[in-house]
Amino acid sequence: MLEVRAISTFYGHIHALKEVSLEVQAGEIVSLIGANGAGKTTLLNSISGIVPASQGQVLLDGQDITQLSAEAIVSVGISQVPELRQVFGTLSVHDNLILGAYLRLRRGEREAGNEDIEYVFGLFPILKERQNQMAGTLSGGEQQMLAMGRGLMARPKVLLMDEPSLGLAPILVQEIFRVTQQLQEANTTILLVEQNARAALEIADRGYVLETGNVVLSGTAQELITNKEVQQAYLGRAPGKNNRGANSHKASSKT
Repeated sequence: MLEVRAISTFYGHIHALKEVSLEVQAGEIVSLIGANGAGKTTLLNSISGIVPASQGQVLLDGQDITQLSAEAIVSVGISQVPELRQVFGTLSVHDNLILGAYLRLRRGEREAGNEDIEYVFGLFPILKERQNQMAGTLSGGEQQMLAMGRGLMARPKVLLMDEPSLGLAPILVQEIFRVTQQLQEANTTILLVEQNARAALEIADRGYVLETGNVVLSGTAQELITNKEVQQAYLGRAPGKNNRGANSHKASSKT
């Protein structure tokens, strides 16, 4: 469904991504983990056209979308739920959702847009209760739900989620991940960037580890959870005796 082929991205003279490659199969949740500054958000922004890659390719369903604008990338099927929610605080919950479907509504898909709002309200009933409330007055958890709902309003083939649990209470984190799994069951393909590596890998099919702009490990979620280096660096516990290693990529690039 989504394939990233050796993309490199720069911020001025800073080489943020260094020939990063990954793939996400249809219907998968793939988690991308790594320390702050590893390039995770840059990778999502490069896929979605916000920060275009300097070299390499991004393919959606076999179509090269590397040179498309961010707006065109949304229209062909990639939607991003940004870090820190970034809802439109002075607009209502309902209007934030409508904006998520802007391109579709412009094509005349108004009835489908109304159906999708009801679908989002089914996922997050609190948003239906708050639909006329200004988004800036919502709690952090409610704003995260709204950001996810807004992303879904574009009916994406692939949903990019950037740190959805950031700053949320544990009970809300559980709810966000429960809905993420529910989206997968509804055949939404998800690339998930998440600071809570254990929670992300527990719901994922596969994962990648990004360090200083390089993919250094990849494997199934279970392989990464039981990998000694991943445990030490990201899961906050000492490695056990029966660890299974993940596939290694560019291991010599590790720091």
